[in-house]
Amino acid sequence: MDAELKERLTARIREEASERGLSCRQALAIAAELNCNPVHMGRLCDELKVKLYGCQLGCF
Repeated sequence: MDAELKERLTARIREEASERGLSCRQALAIAAELNCNPVHMGRLCDELKVKLYGCQLGCF
């Protein structure tokens, strides 16, 4: 992932995340909005210590 995309994703994650974290639905919507692979989105959330909840696959 290039630095510009990472910066944009980080900003969006911080805007959308609550104290609880970020829902899977929100994370996927942000990834789609910024044309990012959801795997990269998940890794960045891990890096930023933003918990994902409400996984649509039941993984989290």
